[in-house]
Amino acid sequence: MSLDWEYFFSLFTMSAFWKACVTVVLISTLSWGIGLVLGFFIASAKMSSHKWLNLPAKTFVWFFRSVPLLVVLVFVYNLPQLFPSTGAFLGVPFIAGLVSLVVTEAAYMAEIHRSGLLSVAKGQKEAGHALNISYLGIQRLIVIPQAIRISMPTLINEYVTIIKLSSLVSAISLPELLQTGQRLYAQNFLVLETLLAVAVYYVLIVTVFGSVLQWIERRMDVPSRVPQTLNDDRCNELRDTALPMPIREPSQTAGAPPALQLLEIRKSYGEHTVLQGVNLKIKEGEVVSIIGPSGSGKTTLIRTINKLETIDSGEIVLFGEDFIKDQNNTNPTVLRKGMLRIGMVFQSFNLFPHMTVLDNIMMAPRYHGKPSDSELNRKQAYYLLDRVGLLAHADKYPHQLSGGQQQRVAIARTLALSPDIILFDEPTSALDPEMVSEVLKVIQDLAKEGMTMIIVTHEMDFALSVSDRVVMMEHGVIQLNAEPTAIIDEQNQQIEYVRMREFMGRNA
Repeated sequence: MSLDWEYFFSLFTMSAFWKACVTVVLISTLSWGIGLVLGFFIASAKMSSHKWLNLPAKTFVWFFRSVPLLVVLVFVYNLPQLFPSTGAFLGVPFIAGLVSLVVTEAAYMAEIHRSGLLSVAKGQKEAGHALNISYLGIQRLIVIPQAIRISMPTLINEYVTIIKLSSLVSAISLPELLQTGQRLYAQNFLVLETLLAVAVYYVLIVTVFGSVLQWIERRMDVPSRVPQTLNDDRCNELRDTALPMPIREPSQTAGAPPALQLLEIRKSYGEHTVLQGVNLKIKEGEVVSIIGPSGSGKTTLIRTINKLETIDSGEIVLFGEDFIKDQNNTNPTVLRKGMLRIGMVFQSFNLFPHMTVLDNIMMAPRYHGKPSDSELNRKQAYYLLDRVGLLAHADKYPHQLSGGQQQRVAIARTLALSPDIILFDEPTSALDPEMVSEVLKVIQDLAKEGMTMIIVTHEMDFALSVSDRVVMMEHGVIQLNAEPTAIIDEQNQQIEYVRMREFMGRNA
């Protein structure tokens, strides 16, 4: 028995099939789009530390991943029998099918989103926090764009799955492709020809709309973009229009309060005490380096200064005003205001990989409205890039730069908010030896300009050359807080000085 090809091709001119195609596209796209949004909120709730959020989310995902879609379809369509008031909506096959597909797909998409959210490095959120961006701002500008890009291939695959699953809505008499074909071959008994045509329609829908989504995926594929280095003429044009950042001169007022005071700072992780009553005072315009063996608490200490780590007790005073106390006593308004005065440069750069170098620098000022003029923001960003020697790389993405270049961009990003104090958390430890000098040169230039800086470093010679004071920490306490000249004076044989010189490798 041969196929009736004439009949097969005639099926592609039937309006009933094209109407059914529109139904499939509508219900699939709406289910995918609504499920995408709902699934994100469910994933966020499932990842929450609050049980009243994560427990319902876990239950939702568990239940709708366990129950077959066909069962959900029949139940939802017949729900008006239990709740007659829902009949106006759920009694309509299209709406009942849409609701069933949405709740089922939301459960699957929640897990896809969760994998994407988990893949965004913690440092990305910390960088957003250091730029004083709110939780919602971090999610909107930093986390979600990266998570969506990572999840996009799986989300596209899920869209294809929904298109095929839409055939099940024929069980509740929705005239989609499969039901249209079933009604037709029930009359003429040309089953193979009809189902082959239905298959072609499905392939056509998947091909067209899958291609659109794959185009979107390619647009989001930052790593595949070709690096663009600006030529000298273009750099000179930008240099001519660049605007310097406003410089905050250190206060010369007699009796002015210190830029920063740490008073009896204590911090523990469970039973392990990391900071044991640390006291430290830093004057405005002063450069203080913190050194010490691994596990001494130096990184934890500077992370408490901008509340990347909470403190168990003690107080941090910023320019003579209350700033941070323990978790229950810190004023959120005061904290947000103070955070704008403190910048931070991380060991692992923590640049935003989905943004260009220029956008990395512009993002925080744009978010805070400083300046409100976007063109002025752009010109200041060009100035900062030129200042760190990277103007030619303004349109590149972080992955297209060397480690030293990325760290210099991170410094420029920090400077974009004109902070009064900059924290450096081992800014050169992730760099190759030949890249260290280019980063240290930028920090030295900032020190000459009077920027208040606190630097956690293992570069001992650099710490001695750039610092007004060097602080050595060990076992969660400050063992020595002294000027470089006093440290290198070998005539000074006090135990603390000898120990510091031993650690720095300066003893004969």
